[in-house]
Parts: sequence; structure tokens; C-alpha cells
Amino acid sequence: MKLSKILKNIDSKVKGDADIEIKGITYDSRKVKRGYAFIALSGQHVDGRSFAAKAVSEGAVCVIADAEIPGIKAVQVEVKNPAEAMADISSNFYSHPDKNLHLIGVTGTNGKTTITYMLESIFSRNKKATGVIGTINYRYAKKVIPALNTTPQSLDVDRMLAEMSREKVAVCVMEVSSHALELDRVRGLEFDTAIFTNLTRDHLDFHRTMEDYFSAKAKLFTSLKSGEKNFPKTAIVNIDDPWSNKLIPLVKGAGVVTYGLSPKADYCAENIRASSRGSEFLVQTPLGRRKVELPHLGRHNVYNALACVASAVGFGVPFESTISALENVQQVPGRLEKVDCGQNYTVVVDYAHTDDALRNVLEALKELNPARLVTVFGCGGDRDRSKRPVMGDVATDLSDFVFVTSDNPRTEDPERIALDIEVGIRRKHRSNYQVLVEREQAIAAAVNMAAKGDIILIAGKGHETYQIIGDQRVHFNDVEMARKYISAAENSRRACAVSEGK
Repeated sequence: MKLSKILKNIDSKVKGDADIEIKGITYDSRKVKRGYAFIALSGQHVDGRSFAAKAVSEGAVCVIADAEIPGIKAVQVEVKNPAEAMADISSNFYSHPDKNLHLIGVTGTNGKTTITYMLESIFSRNKKATGVIGTINYRYAKKVIPALNTTPQSLDVDRMLAEMSREKVAVCVMEVSSHALELDRVRGLEFDTAIFTNLTRDHLDFHRTMEDYFSAKAKLFTSLKSGEKNFPKTAIVNIDDPWSNKLIPLVKGAGVVTYGLSPKADYCAENIRASSRGSEFLVQTPLGRRKVELPHLGRHNVYNALACVASAVGFGVPFESTISALENVQQVPGRLEKVDCGQNYTVVVDYAHTDDALRNVLEALKELNPARLVTVFGCGGDRDRSKRPVMGDVATDLSDFVFVTSDNPRTEDPERIALDIEVGIRRKHRSNYQVLVEREQAIAAAVNMAAKGDIILIAGKGHETYQIIGDQRVHFNDVEMARKYISAAENSRRACAVSEGK
């Protein structure tokens, strides 16, 4: 595609041949091929302009940046904001691929990943080819790509949407993070459905205030309006979340559908009952009432299910088929995922890494009436410090015992992070906890103290298979680690039983 076509409707200044042929686009100098255009993004830690020379040496024929770069022997394009321009450039290069898909964006602090898995199950079981872009991975047309970000860069999003379109994918469900909305990663995409789950404390290291955090999330809904596609536009909002009162009036170009436990909601749940098998409830909708047996624990998952029913029915999936698919949704990786090695106590791994998510999970587990509830958790380094004492308070309030440990400490001292967590515990004069900074040691200790009927929650990392220590990713998987120590404990127990039998 000619550079001039790629730059259509983009405010830019070209130095060189504007009609040069561009074979591909990348913002990563390691992925440059001959004939590519290289976009120099300014990141939090690096300046993409410093990689421009390397990109040209690898074959880039064009460099796009926010200022001219001296000494570069390639066509140069100057734009005011490279990240913003990249979204428009990639959309032009891939011929606006979102126009061929029903695009569903899911945003909120918690619940996004589970909703994408539920919707994927509903659409797939109803013969709608589905793509998913989310926290765990990106998957479509039998491809599964590991996810580096909940919402990837705009260039990657458009590339995947173009591939989905070629593979005849009908609907794409995308987790849309507040970072993505603030950093123009979904700029220009025409969403057909936007789902708001909730807004609780998180990412305040980036957004600074809850108002700023809300404003970032709200961008998905203020941009929801008619465009080139014929799909109706719908905002699906959790009416029970206090921020919904501020969000709903901002929706101007779409219909609003509400869900929640409030009887005022368009889609509401009644008579919720919990069991070891999941949650049972009655769903009340504009299409009638129906009993639902959801194979997921917790009221938070009832909310997730309601959002999915509203979305799927709005897309045209029959009500009964929607409920049937929900009742057969598979386990979401790292979301209340059981680790079962035949032990007489329960171990679950969950991604809960905010105080609200941790509270939801612990309350769900307490409804199962465990003999004791033991929690292992930590907080990420180089991230929002304000939630650390709150999470310490929540964990020790709802658990019988807590092991405070590390969780992606990054460049921070994990012991200092633990001290921040302890502030919230000591403030309430509680002593039902122990600090074991080494995460493996904390998991081992929790397993070794477990007795019949106990539930152990290992929280914070969920599906993640690594620990970020300094700037290194070290392999670490909570499920694997739990299985290792459960198996060791069970083998020891059996050996003792055999010995005593002799």
C-alpha cells in the first residue's frame, strides 16, 4: 500500500517520497522487514526514536515519529502523537477491519476475562465464529496467542481483526483496559456493544484518581455511536455499581440495557444459592424468567452471567440457547480454579488482585462453610500502593489465617510491599497472619497447615505463569506449585498410614 494512502486523513508532514510502497508496519525494531514502516513510540521507559536507525538498517523504508530524526536515510513522517497516529495508520493499512465484525468491548475493574470466556462459549455453541482479545490470550480461528497486554497496541488489534475478518469470524469480544482507552489502543474502532462491569480501586499509580480512572473507562461508552456498520449500538451497564449513575447519562449514541441484583435492572437475578458445584439463581429478563445453574461460584459471577445474557440476546442468540450455553461454560483459567489431587481439603487459585475482587472471592468461598479459610496473597510492585493496606484488611477480615507474600515485586523490595500490606492489618489490631515473602514458601506453608474441610485460596496471579522480579520474568505457576505441595503432603500422609498399618 502506498504511504499516501496509509496517511489518509492523518495530520502529518512527509519528508521524502509520499508514494513509496509500504509492505508492513511495526513499532518494534526487532520485527522490521524490508519495505516496512517503523513507528517510533515513546514509552514509559524507552524512546522509540532511539531504535529508528536500527529499524532502517533492517530494511525499514519509512520512519514515523513526533519529530524529524537526524541521519536517517529513509522517508520520514512527522506526526503530533505517534500512538494516536498509529491507530489511524493501522486502520487505514488493514482497511478498517472492525467494519466486518460485531465488536463487543468489555471494561471495568473486575470480571472482564470471565465475561469474554462466557460470551465465547455462548456464541460458539450457537455457531457464531468468535474471536477473543483478552488478558489470558488472544484466540480466533483455532489460533491461541499468548497475551502481553490485556488490550494490545492498536496496530496489533487491527492486524488480528483483519485476520478474523479473513477467517469469517462473526463476533469479536475484547477486554478493553483503562490503559488501552487512555493510550489510544482502541482509537477509531467502532464498537457495537460496550459492557461495564464495575469500578473499584485499581491502577491509581497510572490514573492518579478514581475520577480519572472512571473518565478513561467512560471513553468506551461516549464513543459508542452509529458509524459504517448496521449493527445496533448498545451499552450494557451494571446498575448496582455506584458509578453507573454517572456513566449512563454519558451514553448518547446507543441504547442502554442494565443488569444487576436490583429489581430495577432490565436483567436481574433473584434467589441466589451457592453450592460446591457453583451458583443457582433465577434470571428475570424482558424475555421472561428462567432458572440458571451456573458452574461458577460467587455473586460476582452471577453479575458476569447477567451481562452475558443481555449481550448475547441483544446480538440475536435465542434466550434458551444463551442460558443452556452458560450452564455449560468451562472453567476459566485462574478464576477460582480448583487444584485437586485427591486431598480432603480444597485449594483454589484466583486472579483477584484488587480489594474488591479479593472480597468477592473470599465471600464466595465463605458461603461454602469451610472449616477454615486460609488465604495466600501479595501485591504487585511498581503499582498502586494505596490498595495494599486495604487488601491486607480485607484478607484478614474474611480469612481465618493469611500468608502475606510476594506477587510480581518488579523493582520494589518485596518486604517493603509486605509492610504496606501490614499497615491495613495492624490498624485493625489483627494477628491472624504471617509474612512469608517467598511465594513458594507461603504456598507450601498453607498446604501443610491444611486439614479436612479447609479451603485455601491462592490469590493474585491466577493464570499467570511467571513472577516479575526486577526486570526479569521467572517461571512461576500457582497451580503447579500448589499441586507440587499437595501431592507431596498426600504422599507423606499415605506413607504414614501404611507405616502405622504395619
